[in-house]
Amino acid sequence: MTIATNRRMTIEEYLNYDDGTDTRYELVDGVLVEMGAESTLNTQIAMFLVATFLQLGIPYYRLGIKQKIAVSSREVTARDPDLIVHSHESVQAIEGLKQALLDVDMPSPALVIEVVSPGEPGDKNYDRDYVEKRREYAARGIAEYWLIDPHRQVVVVLTLQCQTYQEQRFTEQMAIASPTFPNLNLTAAQILNAGKG
Repeated sequence: MTIATNRRMTIEEYLNYDDGTDTRYELVDGVLVEMGAESTLNTQIAMFLVATFLQLGIPYYRLGIKQKIAVSSREVTARDPDLIVHSHESVQAIEGLKQALLDVDMPSPALVIEVVSPGEPGDKNYDRDYVEKRREYAARGIAEYWLIDPHRQVVVVLTLQCQTYQEQRFTEQMAIASPTFPNLNLTAAQILNAGKG
């Protein structure tokens, strides 16, 4: 759902926006777009991955939840991914900021993870994660982008090569191959089931 306003918002207005609810918004071309409520599975997957990266030795302060990324678009756009694994440079760039926003002139994180909501090609949910964010994160120079899609039972790992993403799809017991985290020892099923079973 898009929130109607008389004019487009700036990043600063977006970061300070409070409508008195717990509704999550992204700023897309200067307009607030409601993200909807997170499913229990989506949050469990994000928390499972936080625990996994901690076990890999990634310091807790390099893991970002509820942190935003400004991306290049026609207008002002800020995305709110499910999980960010910061690079050393990106975590230093946001350290001490009042609002956790990686602005477009700041270094890119090492990895951005989105847990996809159900939807088919042409639906807002699908197009936002599979088309728009893919284009925006590539333009932003984010080296690795994961789409975790419980509805389709697939983990898509996108790696940036020559300013475009190359994709690998992982299902069932396939081991996830991450160029950024080669010591990762996870299957698609473990991620899609949030480590259960």
